[in-house]
Amino acid sequence: MDRPKPQDVTDAELAVLQILWDEGPATIRQLADALYPAGDAYYATVQKLLERLEEKGHVARDRSKHAHTFNALTDRDTLVGQRLRAMAEKLTGGLMTPLLTHLLRAEALTPAERQELRTLIDQIDRKPTPKPKTDRR
Repeated sequence: MDRPKPQDVTDAELAVLQILWDEGPATIRQLADALYPAGDAYYATVQKLLERLEEKGHVARDRSKHAHTFNALTDRDTLVGQRLRAMAEKLTGGLMTPLLTHLLRAEALTPAERQELRTLIDQIDRKPTPKPKTDRR
């Protein structure tokens, strides 16, 4: 059975995910301290954000220790891809070319970024296309 596609996240949930992506598994206390260094008042807020992320399928909880730890199940690239596809659906009827063209023209890419894009396009072009199956009777 396929696992359901994770739902989109709010900006606050995204902030939690970014810490998990950058720092790795963390407890609620570690996340609260990173997100809200001002004090203890935000522990319950972070706990609620993690519960929502867990329900949406973006994080997993390790209950093996007294202080539960959380790790990201959804990686950054997957979430970026989901959001870009959703944006393409809204703005361009699902066509990625206008969205990508705009991003490339609007952003000043470094030579290294341009080379990375060229390499990616070359890799995509080199992938063999599947041949149609023929009936061999």
